[in-house]
Amino acid sequence: MNEKDFIKKLTEIIDTEKELTLDTELKDVEEWDSVSMVSFFSFCTVQFPDISIQPNDIRNAKTVQDLFKIVEAK
Repeated sequence: MNEKDFIKKLTEIIDTEKELTLDTELKDVEEWDSVSMVSFFSFCTVQFPDISIQPNDIRNAKTVQDLFKIVEAK
């Protein structure tokens, strides 16, 4: 998954109208909450069944790029 596709999918997952970039701070996205984190986790487990993503990896992410690195690194 490339960066553009990742950002598009993340925008859908968290249901935000805010334009996201890799540099977007998650704390600045009002819709980024515990429900969004669970939705993102679910997306990752379905989209990337071969990898093991830990909830703490998502919880500790500060930017969109941090989330992308979780997926990219796996």
